[in-house]
Amino acid sequence: MSMAPRTDAQSPAPHAADSHELIRVHGARVNNLKDVSIEIPKRRLTVFTGVSGSGKSSLVFNTIAAESQRLINETYSAFLQGFMPTLARPEVDVLEGLTTAIIVDQQRMGSDPRSTVGTATDVNAMLRILFSRLGKPHIGSPQAFSFNVASISGAGAVTMERAGRTVKERRSFSVTGGMCPRCEGRGTVNDIDLTQLYDDSKSIAEGAFTIPGWKSDSWWTVRTYAESGFLDPDKPIRKFTKKEMQDFLYREPTKVKVEGVNLTYEGLIPKIQKSFLSKDKESMQPHIRAFVERAVTFTTCPECDGTRLSEAARSSKIKRINIADACAMQISDLTEWVRELDEPSVAPLLKALQHTLDSFVEIGLGYLSLDRATGTLSGGEAQRTKMIRHLGSSLTDVTYVFDEPTIGLHPHDIQRMNNLLRRLRDKGNTVLVVEHKPETIAIADHVVDLGPGAGTKGGEVVFEGTVEGLRAGGTLTGQHLDDRASLKPSVRKPSGALEVRGASTHNLQGIDVDIPLGVLVVVTGVAGSGKSSLIHGSVAGRDGVVAVDQTPIRGSRRSNPATYTGLLDPIRKAFAKANGVKPALFSANSEGACPNCNGAGVIYTDLAMMAGIETTCEECEGKRFQASVLKYRLGGRDTGRDISEVLAMSVAEAEEFFGDGEARTPAAHKILDRLADVGLGYLRLGQPLTTLSGGERQRLKLATHMADKGGVYVLDEPTTGLHLADVEQLLGLLDRLVDAGKSVIVIEHHQAVMAHADWLIDLGPGAGHDGGQLVFEGTPADLVTARSTLTGEHLADYVA
Repeated sequence: MSMAPRTDAQSPAPHAADSHELIRVHGARVNNLKDVSIEIPKRRLTVFTGVSGSGKSSLVFNTIAAESQRLINETYSAFLQGFMPTLARPEVDVLEGLTTAIIVDQQRMGSDPRSTVGTATDVNAMLRILFSRLGKPHIGSPQAFSFNVASISGAGAVTMERAGRTVKERRSFSVTGGMCPRCEGRGTVNDIDLTQLYDDSKSIAEGAFTIPGWKSDSWWTVRTYAESGFLDPDKPIRKFTKKEMQDFLYREPTKVKVEGVNLTYEGLIPKIQKSFLSKDKESMQPHIRAFVERAVTFTTCPECDGTRLSEAARSSKIKRINIADACAMQISDLTEWVRELDEPSVAPLLKALQHTLDSFVEIGLGYLSLDRATGTLSGGEAQRTKMIRHLGSSLTDVTYVFDEPTIGLHPHDIQRMNNLLRRLRDKGNTVLVVEHKPETIAIADHVVDLGPGAGTKGGEVVFEGTVEGLRAGGTLTGQHLDDRASLKPSVRKPSGALEVRGASTHNLQGIDVDIPLGVLVVVTGVAGSGKSSLIHGSVAGRDGVVAVDQTPIRGSRRSNPATYTGLLDPIRKAFAKANGVKPALFSANSEGACPNCNGAGVIYTDLAMMAGIETTCEECEGKRFQASVLKYRLGGRDTGRDISEVLAMSVAEAEEFFGDGEARTPAAHKILDRLADVGLGYLRLGQPLTTLSGGERQRLKLATHMADKGGVYVLDEPTTGLHLADVEQLLGLLDRLVDAGKSVIVIEHHQAVMAHADWLIDLGPGAGHDGGQLVFEGTPADLVTARSTLTGEHLADYVA
């Protein structure tokens, strides 16, 4: 290979293109950021640290990544922009040097039952092509193996113009899909318990319906049935004729007139399915969710045995394996099966499939199966699944943005994640990571520490530089970076035990374990070892058990800590009592709302494909309430506050305000105490839930559950999103719960929580079918001494 000769003369002057080596941010004021100005080196790994709520996500996600995405969207035509989300420019003076941002966050993936690990990563698409080419017997194209495509056929006459005359021809068509006709590709069928819908000993007129919200005077529900003419409203339901029962339960939508008003009548079963079962269960109000859980049972589809696929799709096999078997395999096993296939006609397909499956194993998700519903993945698993498509990407000079990628990872797995982050950087990409774990902070080329506190006390850059500089810098993060926990000198004695026998959910191998009560129990093990399967599958559903899981809080801009925790109710009543008016006046979603902005505090102007404009309401000045409502005060005429001022208070300020004096309100103070207990003293009562970080939302959920009546609390990784300095406060909270007579069971990877436990239950030894066994149970001191498991080795290295 010949090369052109080089002349080593003086090196030329730097090229102008080489001067763009930094991402410059000047004057960022998003959320709590206080005119933040920083310069971030490109093609380096930068870690952003700071206490929860200090402004890390506001800077990285809501400023840098958001502006990058907005600028990319603006390159598309106005027509295409009309179909895309409209993004407003972040509140920042200057943003320079941005590159294309790819965000890999903790947002849960779609909870639709047809969305699986395979469909989310395109592995299913490759498998469908593979089986359509090599499967015996051959049953059709790739869509014949898709549980999202139904088999349909049709025939009829088609009228067309040909050579100046009208011609009619008979045409037919058919589509062969892989969807199971019984469950429609969901894998489960639901059965409605009619006894939970009505009392058949009563007539409709006597109030037979037991469905929440179905009142006797409601036009859309009870009155439609009573006055439809299809049923006798005065006859007990159990005495309905066969035709009446058919009309009552299953009649197709039919137009009826009730007292001269046109309404639609339909059978009770389809009405319940549309009004309750079509909604996400997590977004329902608690009493509605409880009704759905009572009234509806979900069972594995008897026709496809939960595979979601038709019989024809399951009949086609490669080496005695059908596509349902392949999707049910553990991915590490499927990788070996694909590696053994040797077929030159599909060699490029096999190479791409092999690479994707290897990426799953490399990233620590080899224990999953492709048919696992994405809605059941934890936040950490969802984030790592999204990483799969980027690992083999040929793109360079891209900005990758990660939100705590070590969530849900055992200390043993963090090194693997660190290597992946380094690989992305070494390909010439800029990697921005929001992280609390010292193991990941340690590999950073550049560190940005925000603080010094949270909420209004944060939003400033308190350190910028190397990891060594952070250690010596004296910031809160620097002080705690080399923290080590010490084992407790003595552990509490259990007051009883919760028996689990033959636990076999997912990969558990018939585990028998007695979980001590009245103490702090920590369940550990590598990711995929079976911790969540054991606790959520065998403990969480029992009476008296309160489970606080990782599902996110759903809420609109109108939802805030005061509405979510129920704090607003006693506050409104206190205002009403002090001023002799109705409590409804003190709700921005009810009678007291500003008529101009409907209680939102802002006016939103929709500009079609351009970013909408949000302006503060001029009438209420963003206070959300009518001027007449703001005249009412609580706590005295001179020192009292109006409702908008109360909602602008932090939890700590409100705790003092409602604690004594004329504003003393014990019911409100009790809720505020719980919020302060979980480390949310800096949150404003009226702050929209949409602005809270992941860690803040989980602790808010924990505060609400602390009021539940239950003897056993189950917490799933409560250190998620917690700064090193905040973990100590969490341990104090767990201690207070146990000392108050509660039993606390924590699924956790953080060594400080393990060291603080009274009893450890360690699962393993590996993940998937290599795990699911009880490898240790005992005190932390015993595990450290034995060093018999992966957890034991890492805990022994961590404790002082």
